[in-house]
Order: sequence, then structure tokens, then C-alpha cells
Amino acid sequence: MSSAVTSGIITKCLGGLYTVESPDGIYECKARGIFRNKGISPCAGDGVKLENGVISEILPRKNSIIRPPLANLDQLIFVVSTCSPAPNYLILDKFIAIAEYKGITPIVVITKTDLGDSSEICDIYGNIGIDVISVDYDSPETVDTVRKMLAGKISAFTGNSGAGKSTLLNAVDSSLNIPTGEISRKLGRGRHTTRHAELYKLSDGGYIADTPGFSTFETNRYDIIRKEELAGCFREMDEYIGQCRFSDCAHVCEKGCAVVEAVEEGKISRSRHESYKTMYEEAKQIKEWELK
Repeated sequence: MSSAVTSGIITKCLGGLYTVESPDGIYECKARGIFRNKGISPCAGDGVKLENGVISEILPRKNSIIRPPLANLDQLIFVVSTCSPAPNYLILDKFIAIAEYKGITPIVVITKTDLGDSSEICDIYGNIGIDVISVDYDSPETVDTVRKMLAGKISAFTGNSGAGKSTLLNAVDSSLNIPTGEISRKLGRGRHTTRHAELYKLSDGGYIADTPGFSTFETNRYDIIRKEELAGCFREMDEYIGQCRFSDCAHVCEKGCAVVEAVEEGKISRSRHESYKTMYEEAKQIKEWELK
């Protein structure tokens, strides 16, 4: 590679080696030692500048998640099945809150629609303006909707183990060839999960990353949300914030709380508010040193 500076995107990080895709080719390279000295780790999704075959600069990130380490995500896609496993609304709401906190667009994709009813999930999340797609493999247009949503974006998939992520991704892009019904090493879900994240280029443009299933995943490994910031991660509460009797209202069970009243009147989903209350109680237990 010449001394000219080129820019690109990191698609894979493994053992101190980085795969960078740039307009003029794909490079395997190392990063300058200065990043390590500053405690900065380049990660998949990072925009970078290369000089003499070495990453010389990491471009500003619009967001990042901790585990697996990924940067500059446009979308976080939650794959939820109608049954086997049944939807876990609390965990789903925790992930959606993290996406909102990070400025990542949350999208819900429902699988196994032939085996169970998807109307409750559609109602809860569709009513608050989150895109909800019910996938039916007998109706190719539903898969096509997911495919179009991924085009040109950097997206990560997550969901309960067994919800059908691999089946969905293979239907979206058959070149991925992800083994279904087993841990997929191809998308970094084997024993290298914590140190290996990889983006896969889709034939229609855009990149996808897979993340571990909910059952093996702690949302606080993505990030920690302070209790004061939590209401801002539930978009349906926005119009009621500031209307409560007390300015420091926690929106849990207080008298004169506009959010609690909206729940009682059916304007805010009860299951979403139950998730908020659980998360608020958990956030109260966080020690200040954990936020560092």
C-alpha cells in the first residue's frame, strides 16, 4: 500500500489485527500504539484513516456499544418470536431503551407468526412509532421489507436464542450461509464472542452484525442508564414529562404523575410501564463508581 492516506470502515477485529474495507480494497492492518496508550480500542463499524498500512486515526463515533464492541450503528433489530421462546417484554424494553439512549433506531421483527399471535407485540410497539415487521416465510414480501430496511445501513441483530435470527438472516441474504439451530461462529457467537465482532456486507449494500442471544446477554454490558435519564428512553412518555405535580417525579407510582395517569387511561402500555418501573428500581441500586 502506498504512503497515501485512505479511509475505510473496520469490518473485523481479532487479536490486534483489523480488517478495513475501503473504496480501493480490503486491508489487514494494525493500529498505531498511541490508541492503546490512550485506552482507545478500534472496533467494528469504526470509520478510520489508514497510512502506510496502519490505522492512523479513528473518526468520531456517533455511538458505540460495549459487548460485542460495535460502533456507528444505525439500527438495532430485535428478533422476537411469538412462542418457543415466548416474548420477554422486560428484556426487549431494556434493549429498546439502550437503543434510544444511544441514538440507534430500534426495529422489532416478529418470527414464528404461523405458530402464534403477533398482534400484542404489534400493538405495544407499533403504537409508539417503532417499526414492527411480522415475517412470514410463505410471504416473500415480508422478508423483502426487512431486506430494504437493511440496505445501506449498519445494523445489529439481537434476540432470544431460538427466536430464529439465523433463519431470518439467511432468508434476507442467502450468501451469509449461517448455520441454524446452533451457535454460529460465522457471526462471532462462538467462544470469541467477547473479543470478536464482525460486520458482514449485504449484497444490497449495508452491513450486519449478530449479537449474542438475550439469554446469554446482560443489557448493562451495552451501557448503564441513570435513573434520571430513563424516562427519556421511553418515547411514549415524552409528551407527559413536565406535566406531573412534582418536578422531581420518578413516574413510578406518585400521586399527580401524568405518566401514571396516562397508564391508567390506557394511553401508555401497562407492560411498557412495568418494564420502566423495574428498570428504575434497578437504576436506583447502581453505585456511582459503576457509572465511571
